[in-house]
Amino acid sequence: MNDMIKSLMGMGGMTDQVIATDFLISTKAGVRNLAFAITECNTPEVKAELQEQLRSAVATHESISNYMIAKGMYHPSNLEEQLQLDLKITNTALKLTGE
Repeated sequence: MNDMIKSLMGMGGMTDQVIATDFLISTKAGVRNLAFAITECNTPEVKAELQEQLRSAVATHESISNYMIAKGMYHPSNLEEQLQLDLKITNTALKLTGE
């Protein structure tokens, strides 16, 4: 989406944040699902492959988190800052839907 349209819609840099947040949430779900799958499998080869996939998913989560922290999109160590950011995002979403 070009910057002029984002600005007119009141979104600014929100689309990057929305994409990054969605990616982070998806990666967290992948980590959880892979960890569960590892505990359920019996085949050593499958377990080893799932463990490698888990390592990769954790590394991806770290990369996304670091990116978001560096861009001021994510504040995992400061609950108050994260809450303020979440409220701002929620208000923007409500404005876009006319609520």
